[in-house]
Parts: sequence; C-alpha cells; structure tokens
Amino acid sequence: EDRTGILLPVEKHAMVTARIARRVQRLGLARYASYAEHVVQPENASELTALVDALTTNKTSFYRERAHFDVLARHLAGPAARTASPRLWSAGCSSGQEPYTMAITALASGASRVRILATDLSTRVLDIARAGRYPFAEAADIPKQKLATHFAREGAEVVVSPELRARVAFAQLNFRDSWPMRGPFEAIFCRNVMIYFDRAMRTDLVARFRELLSPGGLLFIGLSEGLVGEHGLRLVAPGVYRR
Repeated sequence: EDRTGILLPVEKHAMVTARIARRVQRLGLARYASYAEHVVQPENASELTALVDALTTNKTSFYRERAHFDVLARHLAGPAARTASPRLWSAGCSSGQEPYTMAITALASGASRVRILATDLSTRVLDIARAGRYPFAEAADIPKQKLATHFAREGAEVVVSPELRARVAFAQLNFRDSWPMRGPFEAIFCRNVMIYFDRAMRTDLVARFRELLSPGGLLFIGLSEGLVGEHGLRLVAPGVYRR
C-alpha cells in the first residue's frame, strides 16, 4: 500500500498466499517472511513489479463496456470537436485493448489527430500492449469493418496497424508518484482500478483527474465503482462523469 496504493486487507490473506507462492519458489526462499524482506530492498525493484503483477487482476478486452465507447464517440463528434488534436488518457491500460479501442473510436468519430496516453503500473502488461499482438479469439468483439481496417491477421493472432499504434503512447505510472503529464484531456478512462485503493486515495485520484480534464471533459470509471464526497463532476451516464 505504501509503494503503490494497493490495499490488501487481512481477508485477502489466502489470495495473497496463493498468488505469490510461485515467486517464493522461483527465488528459492523457504519462508514468505523472507520474500517480504527481499521484495522491499531497493535493488529488487523488478521483484516488486512481479509482486504487483501477481496480486492484481489485469482483466480487459476490446470494447469492454461498449456503451462507454458510444458515449466517447458522441463526445468527440460533438462538444470535443472544437479541439483540433484531442488528448485522451487510459489510466490503468493493462495490456492495451482499452486504449486501442479508444483510438478506433476516436478515428471513427472524425478525430483524426487524436493522441492517447496509456499508463499502467505493470511493465509486463505494458510490454504486451506495446507489441500490439493478440490472440485472434480476443478480437471477437471488434466490429468486422474496424477489424479489417485497423488490424492484420498473422496466423492465430491479430496485430495492431502502424496507424493505430502511432496514436497511442504507453508509459509506466505509479499513481503514488508525481504525474509528469499535463492536461487538458477530453476524456480519462480509469475503470476498475480504484477498487484497489482506500477511500482517501480514491478521493485524491478523482480530484487530480478532474484538474486534468478540459471543461466538459469526461471521466469514465467501472460500472461497479462510484465517486464519493465533493468531486465537482456530474454523472451523465452509468460510470461516466462530466467536469
């Protein structure tokens, strides 16, 4: 929690034990306590990344919660059309399906000069996202015309086109650290990420997101999430808030 903000209450004990058992074995350690001592050493930063990967669920897919992309399309074709080069942020992009879907949506909405920042804490999933190669079965939710336009079939995989890849910049970001990016963003997606944080950190994140949104910009969160306290945002659709 101190390093990443991820909250693991005591009722997660069994889950934590099961998920890090392989890491403990791989390092040849006999006790979980030895692993706890190992992972916090400054020289073992790569193991901290492995630990975060093991403890977080990087579930994602193309067009996940399709209604959100319908809202984004209307926003980019309507209120945000005044912006020549709209900027979007996928905050917690996992293996890349979300920001690539955002890029497809933006291009279809006429935002030909869209730029998308995609960040995640995990370097492992960022490597997958940058490669832009996915099993063909994962492309089932992509409309056929868009699949033909923005992807190439290579054996059992689909590969993101260079044009689409050029719209998305991937970077590692720990929400606990300083944020080098500057606004404004026309939309920020942070879906099913804040469930890992306590109330205070969620409140802080939403306030920081709001400051980076353009007036009228949209914040997308998970459908099972909700905003608390005074946040200066207005609910406009399930999981969608407008500044």
